[in-house]
Formats: sequence, C-alpha cells, structure tokens
Amino acid sequence: MCGGSGTRLESQREKPLHPIGGVPMVDRVATALEASRIETIYAAVSPNAPETRAHLERSSRLETIETDGDGYVPDLLSVLDGGELRTPVLTVAADLPLLEAAAVDRVLATHGDVNRSRTVCVPAALKRRLGASVESRLDSNDHLAPTGLNVVGTTDETEDMIDVRYTYRLAVNVNRLQDSRLAKALVDRSESVDRGRID
Repeated sequence: MCGGSGTRLESQREKPLHPIGGVPMVDRVATALEASRIETIYAAVSPNAPETRAHLERSSRLETIETDGDGYVPDLLSVLDGGELRTPVLTVAADLPLLEAAAVDRVLATHGDVNRSRTVCVPAALKRRLGASVESRLDSNDHLAPTGLNVVGTTDETEDMIDVRYTYRLAVNVNRLQDSRLAKALVDRSESVDRGRID
C-alpha cells in the first residue's frame, strides 16, 4: 500500500519515496518482499502520489494497481472488491522500511492456510521505548499498535487474529520526521553489524 502523500512526514518527497539511508522506503519494502516467500508483488498506488507510481512503473519489480487514494482501508477494500486480488493476501504499508524477508516469512508460516484476517501488532510500549511515534492502537487492545503488515482473509469473518511481534523492525512506521531519523539510525546500526563491527 503506497498511495499516501505523507503530509505528517513533512518530507520533500511523497511518503513512499522518502529516503531512509539513501533508499526510498517503498524500495526497501519491495526488497524485503522479493526475498520472502511471496510470489507476486503488487503496489496499490493513487493520484495522491504520482511520482511514486512513476517510480514503480519504471521498475520491473512489481505491478501497480490504481486506487482512489481515499486511505489505507478504503483503498485496500477497493482493490479486493475490484477483483484484482483474491484472499488471503498479505498487505504491507510502504512506511515500514526496516522490514525483512524473515519477518514476512514468519507471519506467513504462522498464518498457514487459514482464510481469516491477521493483524500483526507490536506493543505500544516497544514503540515508545524506541522513540517511534504511536499513531494508532488496536480498538480491542489499547496496548497494541498495528504494524502495517497484515493478512487479509475473507471479508465475512467477524474476528481477526492478532499476531503480536516483539521486534524493532516492525515497530518503526515512518509517519513523522522523528520516525525517519530513528529508522535511519537503526538502518545504519544494522548495516554496521552486518559489516562485522558495532559502532
């Protein structure tokens, strides 16, 4: 899902194209999905982010699906109602730049063949401890914050499954400049670790 303009972020770029460590967030998410068990990747774009659509269409990495840009849930429902995708489908927000393939694969393995919806959350306390903004909470549990990684099952199920994860990689959604700075620091730190040194 990458059709937002990102007004809260106050970026010079559209939100999905906002760079973290020099790489647009949407490209970081696409890289994680490509390395996961996911077979086909679609990007839900909108008139709110025309540069994002052009950026993604220049790439052969994924296919775009046009939405009205009315918001995450309305746009997702329009994609599902339009018949472009069949459930269950994994959805990921483009503002999750620390996402890794392993996290995606763990969610898929936990979900299995069930055709119910699954909301992946982190404790709101983890987000606060990291210094990440807490923009939303689960209606059913004020202590949990949705991550932007979900499995959408059949729409006639009344009860979603809740999947709580305790990882900083799912806790940082870049909604504000402070989140962008935090994500950059965490990317730099993980790249230092990958190179064999800890700064």
